[in-house]
Amino acid sequence: MKFSNNSSTITGFILLGFPGPREKQVLLFVLFSAVFLLTLMGNGSIICAVRWDQRLHTPMYILLANFSFLEIWYVTSTVPNMLANFLSDTKVISFSGCFLQFYFFFSLGSTECFFLAGMAFDRYLAICQPLHYPTIMTGRLCTDLVVSCWVLGFLWFLIPITIISQMSFCGSRIIDHFLCDPAPLLALTCKKAPVVELVFSILSPLPLIIPFLFIMVSYALVLRAVLKVPSAAGRRKAFSTCGSHLAVVSLFYGSVLVMYGSPTSEHEAGMQKIVTLFYSVVTPLLNPVIYSLRNKDMKKALQKFLRI
Repeated sequence: MKFSNNSSTITGFILLGFPGPREKQVLLFVLFSAVFLLTLMGNGSIICAVRWDQRLHTPMYILLANFSFLEIWYVTSTVPNMLANFLSDTKVISFSGCFLQFYFFFSLGSTECFFLAGMAFDRYLAICQPLHYPTIMTGRLCTDLVVSCWVLGFLWFLIPITIISQMSFCGSRIIDHFLCDPAPLLALTCKKAPVVELVFSILSPLPLIIPFLFIMVSYALVLRAVLKVPSAAGRRKAFSTCGSHLAVVSLFYGSVLVMYGSPTSEHEAGMQKIVTLFYSVVTPLLNPVIYSLRNKDMKKALQKFLRI
């Protein structure tokens, strides 16, 4: 099917992705297939290491294992469809497929923000309240934190997805992206809906902003506590327990804030794709590397698991 401006010939949306000759599409397919498999293996290894090493059955690593499980689903919400599009001539995604991808991608992204906040809270308790940590961060509280992150993340976008799925779409139905992003979707609606756009502009940033502020406050308190530690060795040890998490927060929020921190119209389509690619595909690939390289217990557990 040729790309057409006649909406009656299309039974869904066209995701342009990364246009180019067939050779380029095949090369990108091979590259992103490798990235996808490495992401699954890396995050899967962390889950298995935490599951089978009794020393890692602590809140910090239980949160990390859930975070890795989340990362697997996060990349799965976009990459398989992107891979199929590389080899497709039509690049069509059905209406229901597009709305489902939109819902799961942004729900999982919101869940990731909540998990990063939960992990920051865990590090705050461990460093600022070390004597009370075992009595505060119990198995029950850890479980409640995990469940809350998943539930909040998936409830947040129910209203936006319900609203947008009821709207009518006209014109070319071509989305110059590799996923169903809300901005190009709203641009394709038959009638401008300022109320809907206002709901999106209010609801969408909150799962980013609220956890981010919580993380910043947590680490400000952690920094204050660490600076009071008299010995340099003690300060280094305290910082090392936060280093991996801070690196992951910086990668994820750095790229997301570049993308959504200013009006979408200010970004060219190519830059949108690159930034989205970074936080949705590259970051989940790097996270297991960051955690395994900077954490001795995780390194030992992974070595033990890989020798099985």
